[in-house]
Amino acid sequence: MPRSRGPGAVFKWTLLTPFFALLLFLAPVFLLQLYFSLHSWTIYLTNWWDAEFVWFDMFQDVLTDPRFGWSIARSLAFAAISTLGCFVAGFGLALLMYRPFRGHGIFYAVFILPMLTVPIVIAYTFEMLLYQKGPLNGILSAILGTDVNVIWLSDPRIAVVTTILLEIWNWTPFVFIIMMAGLSALPRELDEAAQNLGASRWRILLEVKLPLLRPVIFLALTLRFLEAIGEFPKTWALFQGGPGTATETIPVYLYLTTWQYFHVSKGAAMSYLVMLLMIGIVLLAIRVLRREKRVLDTLYTAPARP
Repeated sequence: MPRSRGPGAVFKWTLLTPFFALLLFLAPVFLLQLYFSLHSWTIYLTNWWDAEFVWFDMFQDVLTDPRFGWSIARSLAFAAISTLGCFVAGFGLALLMYRPFRGHGIFYAVFILPMLTVPIVIAYTFEMLLYQKGPLNGILSAILGTDVNVIWLSDPRIAVVTTILLEIWNWTPFVFIIMMAGLSALPRELDEAAQNLGASRWRILLEVKLPLLRPVIFLALTLRFLEAIGEFPKTWALFQGGPGTATETIPVYLYLTTWQYFHVSKGAAMSYLVMLLMIGIVLLAIRVLRREKRVLDTLYTAPARP
């Protein structure tokens, strides 16, 4: 006798239907990308369906391209440093803001404003501010009492720092919101019990709050890191990968290869390799988050010491 479909089955298919619809929508894109990655075609050659089949030569070409290797290294370094910067600034702001006070809403709105600004607007605004004779150097000169002429946009070493600082300014609110939610969800009884036992605020933070916030911290770091690897609009609008190749990250080099040099097949192969890299990072992040959840579950279910 067939089993009747209950509310659980309806709920399951309600969730799965959009997922399968999205897969069906994206499948032609991935198949076309696979076609290009296995053929040698640029827009200068014949029609794309007449392109030469070259097996995995395009993948070999990408993997032996030192410029691609350097773009991966730059992206990982950029994502790691900017994620750390966002976390330090965002967590610090969250610690100051998670308890209500007068004017709390105004400060909150001001702090999340950078995240709500369109990236291309941020890029052009900072391009104006960061000219060698622009407002920022002028303000620094007035404060320090000496002529400051930092070449924010043209010096390769400083351009990298500028990109990282811009990313931190833009996305600190993201970490701030996540950590605010985490801090607000902590039981206040633990904080009060530690204070009654004479623990200092610093010790409460290190020994009570941080252990309980570990899953939230890893979640914030993971999401921020993944987003930072894909950063493109600000970097492209300000530097186009330069000066030289100083800011040539994965998205920038992928764009240059496909739409500036018109090596469409190489760009398609590169996209697949980057996708595999991102899948590996996501799987590692999921494993870490599951481990943190198990630790937290163990902590909450452990019997109290007599």
